Amino acid sequence: MAFHKGTSADHFFQTDAEQAKRERREAKVGNKNGNPIALKSKILAAVSDPTSPSSVLVAESAGSVRRVNVDTGDTKQVFRGPSAPVTCVAVGGSGNRTLFAGSWDKDIWSWDLASKAPGRKYSGHSDFVKAVVATKLGGKDCLISGGADKKIMVWDTETGSRLHVLQDQTVSMMAVQDLVVDPVQSGPDEVILVSASSDPHIRRWRIRLDGFEQMKETSPDKPGAARHAILEHDTTVYKVVFDSESEEVDLWTSSGDGTAKCLSRMKDFATEDSFHHGDHVRAVAVTDQWIVTAGRDEDVKVWNRSSGKLYCTLDGHYDEVTDLVVLDGGKRIVSVSIDGTVRTWPLDQVELDKVNKEKEDRANGVEKETPAEPPKGLMTADEEAELAALMEDDD
Repeated sequence: MAFHKGTSADHFFQTDAEQAKRERREAKVGNKNGNPIALKSKILAAVSDPTSPSSVLVAESAGSVRRVNVDTGDTKQVFRGPSAPVTCVAVGGSGNRTLFAGSWDKDIWSWDLASKAPGRKYSGHSDFVKAVVATKLGGKDCLISGGADKKIMVWDTETGSRLHVLQDQTVSMMAVQDLVVDPVQSGPDEVILVSASSDPHIRRWRIRLDGFEQMKETSPDKPGAARHAILEHDTTVYKVVFDSESEEVDLWTSSGDGTAKCLSRMKDFATEDSFHHGDHVRAVAVTDQWIVTAGRDEDVKVWNRSSGKLYCTLDGHYDEVTDLVVLDGGKRIVSVSIDGTVRTWPLDQVELDKVNKEKEDRANGVEKETPAEPPKGLMTADEEAELAALMEDDD
């Protein structure tokens, strides 16, 4: 292994691999693929903005949530408060008018979505908050959070009181990575919550105002036999998403094992389809025509839903992609990344065909790529270290 003495403190000693990685990123920095909107902070998560169809709400490592309009490029509306990185965002509360954000400071912050006025803060986790989801229970607005402290907490949104703390009593649950409410099985008085964590088990929880239980699963291999949890991945599950496009509303997952999977509701959440993206798959999104995956390898991959084949690779990000948000009913998708850019990609088949044709032309030397702009905003050694700590699984 060779070490290179750098010319500045941030790459004083680098292995060949590190040097190659930095050079590759520097070459990619100036690209305009996906019409990038550049922010000054790493972006750790994103959700759609119910008040603006062309906007997303992004979680920034600088400690704020920012509204980004992907059509106008406006990024001036900021929800401030935390001084530590914001890791997750959700919208809910009375009238769906409250923005919630979990932070490294162990708290969940809230703001009025219209006025940006800060609201209640929810304190109780003993480590980073990693996931938040808003729901209703027995007529009450509730908030559910998951943390690196390996706990899931249920809160009364209005009063701020903590109703329940959920922990797996049998198989140790690691840091919570994502939470989603099952839109099919949940009812007015109980919510069925699905949790993903740094261990490969996907757990389902039945939650009421007066109590909760972890649900037992049926083994897909042995009829009549039980299994402790849904176990279809080899390692960390980063994302759990219910597919509202299909009649069955199956569960889609993405994992550190390099795959995204469709877990069939009709088959007790056994794997129905598997998409081999490669490296850590941080996010998966679903439309009626496409499955979209993204993660550590920086690419956004679009798969044909019916054939299961890779249709198009959208490259532009020059660091890990952390989240995907579908816009316009599946016509576009937004990707956000540690590189600090928000990129918007068309999911129209004609547009994807154009991307493929341009790539083919470049490969055949038909067209020269536009020269990259000089690198700017690359991370210092301290920021690289902070990033490494941030993206590390909390095992």
